[in-house]
Amino acid sequence: MALTLQDLRFRSSLWLWSKLVPLMARDRELGALLALTCPPAATPYRGLAADHIVKSVRRSCRRPWLMRDRRCLREGLLAFRFLSMAGHTPVLRFGVERGSVALGQSLSAHCWIDVENETILNPPLPDMVEILCHTPSAAHRDGARTSKDRGAS
Repeated sequence: MALTLQDLRFRSSLWLWSKLVPLMARDRELGALLALTCPPAATPYRGLAADHIVKSVRRSCRRPWLMRDRRCLREGLLAFRFLSMAGHTPVLRFGVERGSVALGQSLSAHCWIDVENETILNPPLPDMVEILCHTPSAAHRDGARTSKDRGAS
């Protein structure tokens, strides 16, 4: 299969962003990180299939040197950005493991991506409690400074 110019641009941009996200994530709160990784309104990768994008994101994150313990966040931010730029409507969801909320334990958090009400990247465990839902419309409207809370929509 011949590599198109669009796919070449996608792959090179994904490679670059996969290296930048760990640097951006260092010592930043989630809201600031979402703002830095906010996808532009343009859709230069329109037509690329969601499964192709997810597969490419997984490949670009398979041997992390940085963010090793936060792989789902790195993959989620990249997939959200590139799925949005391909014209899809991803939802970046954040949750915590119900059992980790007990006093004295470290919090176990996770993020995953849904497209058209189907989880396509990093499915949550059954005991995950969703705490935050970030959509492309929130990213473009607010510059990703704030995210839509599931209960507020």
